[in-house]
Amino acid sequence: MTAFIAPSPQTLRLTAEELSTFLDGAFPASVRPTLGEVESLAPNHLRMRLDPVPTMKRPGDIVSGPTLMALVDVAAYGIILAHIGPVAMAVTNALSISFLRACRFEPIFADARLLKLGRRLATVDVRIWQRTEDRLIAQSTVGYALPRDGPNRASTTSNA
Repeated sequence: MTAFIAPSPQTLRLTAEELSTFLDGAFPASVRPTLGEVESLAPNHLRMRLDPVPTMKRPGDIVSGPTLMALVDVAAYGIILAHIGPVAMAVTNALSISFLRACRFEPIFADARLLKLGRRLATVDVRIWQRTEDRLIAQSTVGYALPRDGPNRASTTSNA
């Protein structure tokens, strides 16, 4: 039996380039450009950027809520993978989002930070902003269920 090596919010297992490559392979090519790009990655911090396209626009020249929710989900997935390694079957088990103001049709940034990273569960805080980090567009808390088997995981581990 392999001993469980706990993931750490201070230790990255993927570089920004490796994470980008993994995300490119994990999502269909037709969808991938609409999910944002990795802009920077550091221990316990991932920044993604999304340049909106016309299909994301709503009346009033704003970006749709579902577009922001997709960016939040991918940012949460990305920060988790950066810390546990390329595990495709980490899945969203909860996502709540508060829309704080309208999102203009201009570049959007998502900053993701781990709140908890356990054996089977992870919780991530994601903040969406434009122009300046101190003027949030949305805030989200995302929960992920992590697979029982994966890099450095014993097949008999079961609890978060």
